[in-house]
Amino acid sequence: MQTSKMDTSGIDTWIFDLDNTLYPATDFFPQIVARIQDYTARFLGLDHEEAFKVQKDYLKRYGTTMNGLMVEHGLDPAPYLDYVHDVDFSRLQADGELARLIERLPGRKLIYTNGSLGHAERVLDRLEMTHHFEATFDIIAANYRPKPAPEPYGQLCEQHGVDPRRAVFIEDTARNLTPAAAIGMTTVWLRHEVPDTHHNLDEDAIHHQIDDLKAWLGELLREPASGEN
Repeated sequence: MQTSKMDTSGIDTWIFDLDNTLYPATDFFPQIVARIQDYTARFLGLDHEEAFKVQKDYLKRYGTTMNGLMVEHGLDPAPYLDYVHDVDFSRLQADGELARLIERLPGRKLIYTNGSLGHAERVLDRLEMTHHFEATFDIIAANYRPKPAPEPYGQLCEQHGVDPRRAVFIEDTARNLTPAAAIGMTTVWLRHEVPDTHHNLDEDAIHHQIDDLKAWLGELLREPASGEN
């Protein structure tokens, strides 16, 4: 891993993961996790304790619970995505400082998420960041192949005219950085204390690691995060 300051002189595209990257998921994302568990339990006819075990197993082995259910049990992803993303978005609060820093980044900004486009649009609307991002590459655009499957990374670049050697990918789940690094992207791991985000960590694929997205962006743009002198 590298921790030195990033040279942004050759960067023209910034690719951000969505959930637990552009906002702290503590008070919001558990709603989605609970609905995934509920859907898994009903779909497989399990109690919630057993469904939780399946959920975590598939997340580790297939990238998402949905992908595991598709591969192992022939899940139709459309109603699944509608159900798990039917949550209370009022818990999300806009972060004006983060939005301003993202706006100031030189170049294009894209979202790459394992969620659906509709979910991304609702999240960005609540965060008041919609107009800062040119496009969202979602799980449907990826033909339901979740990160870290390697093929969608190239597909994203082809669809949106991204030169991976001039792109930065910022993500909270370490294993999702490996395919990005493999095609030449500069990778940034936003670390959390959530164990799932550390699974299958490849240190060689992580070029920079950070603990605070706003502070890091402020440093890149040579301005302190709020509260700093």
